[in-house]
Amino acid sequence: MNLLPAKQCLEEMVLLTEQNLPQVKVQESYTILQELGSGAYGHVLLAMHQQQGTPMALKFIGKRDTELRGFLSEYCISLSLSAHPCIVGALGIAFQTDHHYVFAQEIALSKDLLSILHPQVGIPEVKVKRCALQISSALEFMGNKGLVHRDIKPENVLLFDPECRRVKLTDFGLSCPRGTAIEALPENLPYTAPELCCLSATDHLPAQPSLDAWALGVLLFCTLTGYFPWHTATDQHHRKFEKWHRSPRIHPCPPRWECFTPEALEMLRGLLTPDSAQRSPPTTIMSCIKHPWLKPKEQGAVGGGRIHVPERPVGSRILLGRSWRC
Repeated sequence: MNLLPAKQCLEEMVLLTEQNLPQVKVQESYTILQELGSGAYGHVLLAMHQQQGTPMALKFIGKRDTELRGFLSEYCISLSLSAHPCIVGALGIAFQTDHHYVFAQEIALSKDLLSILHPQVGIPEVKVKRCALQISSALEFMGNKGLVHRDIKPENVLLFDPECRRVKLTDFGLSCPRGTAIEALPENLPYTAPELCCLSATDHLPAQPSLDAWALGVLLFCTLTGYFPWHTATDQHHRKFEKWHRSPRIHPCPPRWECFTPEALEMLRGLLTPDSAQRSPPTTIMSCIKHPWLKPKEQGAVGGGRIHVPERPVGSRILLGRSWRC
């Protein structure tokens, strides 16, 4: 795939938007109704446009922590992906205030995937499968456009109904064109692929869709069980998984993985292949979507007495890597 057009298109969008980013006083144009969410990035507010009467979600990103080019990249990537039904729609409205960069997107009043994820329990399998299908479709769409999300996690999957029949991928603050040189993040989360965890402070890695495939595999494990499979892809839990992954006939299946059916194990092993060049794409879930993913409880599924799970369940919304418990 020739990725130069994707990079050029993004750069042209950024330059054009930069030249036409107005200064706006929010209270003069919008009525703020409530806060929808907040995090390290800033906060999202439910607002009503005073003249048009249009409800929307306004994402405020602090200027103190974000450069203009970073904001414009996120906004333009979001705008370019809005046509996909499983990606949150940007509304073509972007502006700045004295202290924030702001853009508008569609509203998801049912919160996000983490809001229905119960620690040590997870989410019902049927809902996880619905989410998996939609997230993999969104990632395939991004990949075809030469883009990598780089921040797949439950907080970034918005719900448009509580049964997960309609979910959408959001938050493109770390997204970039494929092949972009990226550096290690300040902190490695369970969703961080091993090739990124192993980078030194001065090393760089070309961004590839395989990073998103890895994160999707961890997300599926978390939502099905309510636990992380490991703290980071360098700890003892991951090392045991890696040995089993490399030589399943020699090393036994790690106990925490015994709740999955053979079909689900094959799917997860593909998404979580340590070698990024051999890692399965997100669409691999299609091959086993009609098969059960969890064994019956009496055979060792979540909640049964035979499976040993990690000692730290899926954690908090903002400091997921540092504060593990909800």
